[in-house]
Amino acid sequence: MSKIPTNLLRHALNGPTMGTRWSALFYAPAEADPEPVRAALIESVDVVDRQMSTWKPESDLMRLNRAPIGTWVSVPAELMEVLAKGLEIGRLSDGAFDIGMGDVVTAWGFGPQEADTQAIRSTLGKVRSPAHEVLDLNPDALQARKLAPLTLDLSGIAKGYAVDRMMAVLNRFEITDALVGLDGEMRACGMRPENQAWTVAIERPDYETRAPLSIIELTDAAVATSGDYRHWIEAGGKRLSHTMDPARRGPIRDTPASVTLLAETCMEADAWATAFMVSGEQKGLIWSEKVRVAAVFVHRDGDNFRQTHIGWPY
Repeated sequence: MSKIPTNLLRHALNGPTMGTRWSALFYAPAEADPEPVRAALIESVDVVDRQMSTWKPESDLMRLNRAPIGTWVSVPAELMEVLAKGLEIGRLSDGAFDIGMGDVVTAWGFGPQEADTQAIRSTLGKVRSPAHEVLDLNPDALQARKLAPLTLDLSGIAKGYAVDRMMAVLNRFEITDALVGLDGEMRACGMRPENQAWTVAIERPDYETRAPLSIIELTDAAVATSGDYRHWIEAGGKRLSHTMDPARRGPIRDTPASVTLLAETCMEADAWATAFMVSGEQKGLIWSEKVRVAAVFVHRDGDNFRQTHIGWPY
């Protein structure tokens, strides 16, 4: 691959969305105006927020959640794409990734409301079919219906999808060398100057500080991290992760400190990072070979951290 031409300028754009910030780092011809790119990037992430947020009662996702069981509901194409991928990964992961955990997430206080002890008791350990068994999709008609009680939550996949949409925006502007991100989800295309891959840090899973633990190189791929150290609550003197175990319908236990997942798209990386976090290395090894993803597991070892690589190099 040749070096990036000298007439390309480096642009670094960013802005707020979904309670965090999006970012785009790319190279474009010196005469190119970055403002249309910025506007298109903002719209690309805002569409995801408007359609898929559980914090916005008027979102299309919440409209589907409120719909009676058995009623077909029209949904936008973007939401349909994410629902379909969420159900697909739910099936492939044997339910370790489940977009139907909204009631559990809400009960434990990781949604718009505070934790509710009564709701926790009601959901913890309660047997309920995973979303891929009780959500019916008609992609051609852009319609979805629930076949049983179901509260959808796309927080484990929607941000990754937003990153993919950002990259699609840059592709439309014929930008071939870029790194886009939203929170801990990132996707790269092309290279940096001097034929260098994009570098992305695997964060040290520390509850108090933010610092890199290691670095990976990224070219034409996406990465997402799921961990127990950023969003958690304390109960009974223990920190409980925001990642929910669909099998017990409560926070995961005895898991890695974090899993960083590498895949072709950020939507896939986002969802599979959660599945790997829930099920651990043994299942992760099987899945990495089955769906062509790679993972870095980070484990706490006293005051130190130990890394295990699966499916690497990608």
